Amino acid sequence: MTKGTKEARLITCDADIAAGLDDLVALDPSLHPVVETAGMVPLRLRPGGLKGLCAIVTAQQVSKASADAIFGRLSDQADLDDALAVASLSDDAFRAAGLSRPKQRTILGLAEAAADGRLDFDRLSSASGPDAVAELMALKGIGIWTAQCYLLFCVGHANVFPGGDLALQAALAHAFALMERPKPKEADAIAAAWAPHRSVAARLFWAYYAATARRDAVPL
Repeated sequence: MTKGTKEARLITCDADIAAGLDDLVALDPSLHPVVETAGMVPLRLRPGGLKGLCAIVTAQQVSKASADAIFGRLSDQADLDDALAVASLSDDAFRAAGLSRPKQRTILGLAEAAADGRLDFDRLSSASGPDAVAELMALKGIGIWTAQCYLLFCVGHANVFPGGDLALQAALAHAFALMERPKPKEADAIAAAWAPHRSVAARLFWAYYAATARRDAVPL
């Protein structure tokens, strides 16, 4: 894998995914049938910055199809990489995009924080996973799932597993024949065994969910 800091190695290409899967099966041979069932495990890396974070906020608690449609309409309203442009969006613009009031407030707050330097995406990209999660969660409206998904999909952090994601919980339950879907702390405890490759494990179990449930639930 491409090396960043000791705590935050980066996933940047399909070769990193392939190497991570090999390492995961070596760490935990019980994952071999999961890999076989999942098939191709996509990279799904996308640009970060304000636009990337806005996309993840949009995806909170809605279906992927709804998130895609809402984010597309929001992108038509302003250049989402321009913090000042986003901060100046009107209520009508957010309403036209289909965003809820809480998400509108979160996105406006993120734009203001990016404009005044409180939110520094370069700093987030070089920080350790725990530090970056803590910095993001200090912003109003950003919970741990949003922070972890930003690190996973927009930064390429290698050791993040969003245990609060419902599809990941369902995939873990199916793969390991659990009686019920694990709670976030239980999912985190399961994934702890896959460090320092938990981001590849998350991608693997999203792919496994898509293969078994016949539905893509990756939030981006």
